[in-house]
Amino acid sequence: MIIPFTKRLLTEIDMRLLLKLSYNMGWKAMRAIAKYKKRLKKGELFPAFLMISVTDQCNLNCQGCWVKIDNKSKGMNPETLNNIINSSKAKGSYFFGILGGEPVMYPHLIEILEQHSDCYFQLFTNGTLLTDEVAKKLRKLANVTPLVSIEGLEDVSDIRRGADKVYKRSMTGIDACTSNKLMTGVATSVCKSNFKDLVSEEFVQKCIDKGIHYLWYYIYRPVGANPSKELALSENEILQLREFMVNARLKFPIMIVDTYWDDKGKALCPGAVGISHHINPHGGIELCPPIQFALDNVKDGNNLGDIIENSVLLRHLRTEIPKTTQGCILLDSPEALQKMVADLDAYDSSKRGSALTELNNMGKLPGHHIQDKEIPEKSWMYRFAKKNWFFGFGVYG
Repeated sequence: MIIPFTKRLLTEIDMRLLLKLSYNMGWKAMRAIAKYKKRLKKGELFPAFLMISVTDQCNLNCQGCWVKIDNKSKGMNPETLNNIINSSKAKGSYFFGILGGEPVMYPHLIEILEQHSDCYFQLFTNGTLLTDEVAKKLRKLANVTPLVSIEGLEDVSDIRRGADKVYKRSMTGIDACTSNKLMTGVATSVCKSNFKDLVSEEFVQKCIDKGIHYLWYYIYRPVGANPSKELALSENEILQLREFMVNARLKFPIMIVDTYWDDKGKALCPGAVGISHHINPHGGIELCPPIQFALDNVKDGNNLGDIIENSVLLRHLRTEIPKTTQGCILLDSPEALQKMVADLDAYDSSKRGSALTELNNMGKLPGHHIQDKEIPEKSWMYRFAKKNWFFGFGVYG
C-alpha cells in the first residue's frame, strides 16, 4: 500500500504543503522523539508533543464530551499560547494538537499558526465551520492538517453530536479542505452506536474516495456531564477494532492511526508513557484531555519547561498509572485514578466542579489492555514506525 498511498499524497496535496509536512512534522518530529528519549533517561518530564485546548466555545453538544461549553469565553490568551509554543520549541518540540471546544471558533487561530511557520499543527475540529475561505487560509499557512471528527453516519451523528445535519455539514467541511489540497484526516470515537458503520471497509473506502489521507480511530470514553456509558465498547468489540485496523493497514492506501497499541499489540497510554500531555484553555496542565485534574498552571507560558519538570501531578501519575494498567486508567480503574488525584489534592480543572463525582460514578469499563490477546502489527511499515517513534519507552518495565 506504500506506493499507491505515496501516489495519493503526491497528487492530492499541494506540493508546498507536502514539503512543509515532511520537514516540520516528519523530520522535526523524529528529532523531537530522539530528544524526548534522552530526557526520559534523565528522568525529565517534558513531552515530545503537546495537546492544547485553545477555547471552550463550541457549536455542538456531544455525548461523552469532557468540555464545559462556554460560548461567551474568549479562550486562551493569545500571548500565553504564543509563549507555550515558544517554550516547547526551546525543548525541541514543534508539533501541537490544537483542540477545543471547537478550535475554529478561537478568534486568534490563524494569527497564531502564522506566527509559528516552523511548527506543525493538527487541528481537531468537527468540520462544520471549515468553509472554503477557512481552508484557503490553512492552505496559505501550509503548516496545519485538519482532523475532522466523524461520529457516525447521518442519524447516529446527529444523536452523538446533539445537533441537526452534522454529518452533512462535516462532509462539506472535508470537501473544502480536500479541494484546497490540504493534508486532511478523519477521526472517530468508536462506540456501540457507530461501530457497524465506521469500523468497516466501506467507510474506509468512502474516506479514500473523499480525499482523506489518514483515519484516526479512538475508543469512546464516557466522560463529562453527559457520559452515556451505554455507548462504551465491549472487550470483544475492542479486539474487533484492533483486528480491523491491523488488516486495513495492509489493504487500503490511507494511513490508519491509533494511539493505543505498540508494534507488538501491547497496550499503551500516551499520558503514562509521557509522550504527550494536555493544556486546557485556562492553562491547567493535565495528563491527557479527558482526565481533568491539575496541580499546575502554565501562567504566562514563558516558564513552561520548568513548570512541567517540577509537576508533582505528572510525575506521580506517570509513575503510578503503569502499576495499575498499561491501558486507559479511566476505563480500567477509575477508582485508582480517583485515589491518586485525591492523595495529591489535585483540583478539578473541568470547570464543571463535578469531575470527582463523575469519576466515582463511572465504574470499571472494558479497555484496550487485554492481556494474552495481543494482536501484533502485520505491516512492516507500521511496526517500524511504532517501534521507533511511538511505543512504551520502557515505562512498563
